[in-house]
Amino acid sequence: MEVQCVGAEPLRLGPPHKAVGLIFSVLLGVWYSQALEMSVGKVPSLEAVNGSTVMLPCTYSSCIGIKNLYFNWQFNENGTMQKVCDSVIPTEGVEPEVTIYRERVEFVGKNHDNNISILLWNITFEDAGQYTCFGRNPKEKDKNHSAIFVLTVVDELRVVDNTLTIIIASAVGGGIALLMGFMLLKNFTLFVLSKLEEKNKECLVSSSGIDNTENGLSGSKGDSKPTPKKK
Repeated sequence: MEVQCVGAEPLRLGPPHKAVGLIFSVLLGVWYSQALEMSVGKVPSLEAVNGSTVMLPCTYSSCIGIKNLYFNWQFNENGTMQKVCDSVIPTEGVEPEVTIYRERVEFVGKNHDNNISILLWNITFEDAGQYTCFGRNPKEKDKNHSAIFVLTVVDELRVVDNTLTIIIASAVGGGIALLMGFMLLKNFTLFVLSKLEEKNKECLVSSSGIDNTENGLSGSKGDSKPTPKKK
């Protein structure tokens, strides 16, 4: 019985190996899922005036590099995705040959700093909506990545009322100025008081010397009188 128990112990080594393999697979999947990233900037929206020219920004980044990266811009036209432009970037630093599918569109990215932005010339109200910057990198098993940029077209830009901001700034500035004035006045008052105190001390010393002279104390004029002669 004891021998059989000892022989059965090595079977317990199996589960840890499976756990390590599962963790490795999960980490590898997370690494692949985060390899390529498409970004339209910190502010993914823009309000522009009808007839103006705007840039739709987009950049890509990959921690494992790219090879034959496919990208395109798409416009959501009433629920239907219409292709704006597309191209394939063989490798980083290579300027892509971009195909344009819509009028008044210009590719300006040139792949500098992984930039694949586009320009829209003389925009109209029909150009307003969602634009998707899409990318797919074969090096990470052709996973799809995208970022959305929203364009709003208006007759004229809204004027922002800064009255409240000005009032708050004025109040804060006035408070700071008042505090500085109070500190200066306090320091000046303390300076004047210190000078007056020093002057009073000097006056007390001088007065003490005069009193000693009048009372005939040591070092005064009374000590200089001659001793009366004996008859």
